[in-house]
Amino acid sequence: MPTKIYQYKSCSTCQQALKFLDKKKANYEAIPIIDQPPSLAELKQMLTFLKRDGGTFKNLFNTSGVVYREQKISDKIKAGMTEAEALTLLSKNGKLIKRPFLLTDKNGAVGFKEEIWRKLF
Repeated sequence: MPTKIYQYKSCSTCQQALKFLDKKKANYEAIPIIDQPPSLAELKQMLTFLKRDGGTFKNLFNTSGVVYREQKISDKIKAGMTEAEALTLLSKNGKLIKRPFLLTDKNGAVGFKEEIWRKLF
C-alpha cells in the first residue's frame, strides 16, 4: 500500500506535513479528506496503530472543528458512543477527522508532530 495522506488544502498543519514529506522525498498520495474521507477499513487500521501507543478512537476526532462542536460529539462520547459508532461516523464525514491523517503499511499518525513523523520516515 502506498503512503496516503488525507489532508485539507487550506489547513496550515497539512501544508507543513506535505512540505515535510516532500523534503524527505517520500512517495505518497495526497487525498482530499473532505471529498474522500478514509474508509472504515483505513480508520480501523489507524486505530490499531493508535492503540499501540495507548490511544483510543477519540484521538481520531478533530476536536477543534466546527462540525465536532455543532454535532456535540464530545457529549455523545461521554454518553457512551461505541468505537463502531465513532468509526462509522468518521468514515462518512472527513471534517470530523483529525488531520492530516497519514497512513502507511506499518504505521500511521493523526495530526502533524514532526518528531513523530521523523520516526515514520
